[in-house]
Amino acid sequence: MSLPDGPTSPSFWQMFQWITMPFSFMRGCSRAYGDCFTVVLSQRVGPMALFSSPEALRIILTADDSELFEAPGELNEAFEPLLGAQSVIGLSGDRHRRMRQLLMPTLHGERMRSYGQLIQDITREVMSEWVAGKPFSVRKAMQKISMRVILRAVFGLSGGARYHQLESLLARVLDRMNNPFITSFIFFPMLRRDFGPLSPWGNFIRDRQQIDQLVYDEIAERQNRPDPGRNDILTLLMSARDESGEPLTKLELRDELMTLLVTGHETTATALTWALYWIHKLPRVREQLWNELQSLDGTLDPGVVARLPYLNAICSETLRIYPVGMLTFPRVTRSRLELTGSSLAPGTIVVGCIYLAHHREDVYPDPDEYRPERFLERRYTPFEYLPFGGGIRRCIGMAFAQLEMKLVISGILTGCELALAANRPVRPVRRGLTSGPSPFQMVMKERLAVH
Repeated sequence: MSLPDGPTSPSFWQMFQWITMPFSFMRGCSRAYGDCFTVVLSQRVGPMALFSSPEALRIILTADDSELFEAPGELNEAFEPLLGAQSVIGLSGDRHRRMRQLLMPTLHGERMRSYGQLIQDITREVMSEWVAGKPFSVRKAMQKISMRVILRAVFGLSGGARYHQLESLLARVLDRMNNPFITSFIFFPMLRRDFGPLSPWGNFIRDRQQIDQLVYDEIAERQNRPDPGRNDILTLLMSARDESGEPLTKLELRDELMTLLVTGHETTATALTWALYWIHKLPRVREQLWNELQSLDGTLDPGVVARLPYLNAICSETLRIYPVGMLTFPRVTRSRLELTGSSLAPGTIVVGCIYLAHHREDVYPDPDEYRPERFLERRYTPFEYLPFGGGIRRCIGMAFAQLEMKLVISGILTGCELALAANRPVRPVRRGLTSGPSPFQMVMKERLAVH
């Protein structure tokens, strides 16, 4: 076997770098070893070969579930403490395919159109809380929008004790993930020790138990009092049947709802926070977007907004320069494979490096420069640009996230004039299993006429 070269430092030191400074760790490996390199983040898991060339990614992502690769869910165990063992992220083979088939209809097609007005209403609702001249945390504001959107889309809840408890508990759990110390509990299972409610893991366990109880209470209430007029995602999933005519179990419902709540909230909030930073950091970007939005003559029809070229380019460039998910889900080779010069034995763990793929000088000239125009000048292949991953593990919420980004950004830009509260640079940092911007504030200068 000829694994690609990689750092020779102890696995605990590689994991420390991966947790605390993932972007510089990946860049350093890329400079030293090229398009592919091997890291050992855990002796338990073993070596992982990371690839970032479009050719390697094409082979990896188009050969899913074939004689070349499998995409085992058990390698995604870091997600299990929060999402559960039945989450689509942690399933493999036929069970994974079954769950994707049940989830896909809730986030595509006609369903998408019904979410547009909901997203715009919630954006205006949160904007109404901003006070002119008073700085606010952009991340918290975007979390509030994305949390309310996903809670209402998933549960159809817009108020009441259960809604507010879920909103508060989920926000608290996800905020803690911003702490690298807490993040280490995700990557090192041996640290998961419950020493009571004041201990970090014990605190997490109790919050998760409260969230679970709220979710199960909602499921039970729907089962006891079915309402055929509801069309939220929970209602759709409860009525869904697989090819054998079997419904989802309560545990499966809980885990898929948590998957949608967590991934649909946190990742979109991060992307929106970055987008607002870049739009207001670069006057030329803001001016061009403003001109495009003004061309709509005040009518923000969701279908029209979703097709705006420059707004789409801004969203695409935001997800390119600092992708929320830095890696694809792992694949494992089924047989010996020659992959762009590396000879991989059966059982080798292979991962696509989204961040490095998005920073290839040969694909994206001046890759560290934020330049939306690049997405107007050419079309990129799914192996050059892959912010939502690819293959059978591509994010099922991609269309929903893209629509939400466009409607929230357009709603904010046409509803108020914002400015960065300080001129400090914002840098990427780890947030749990993903990445995000370091904290920054903005201030509303004035509220614009609502169309």
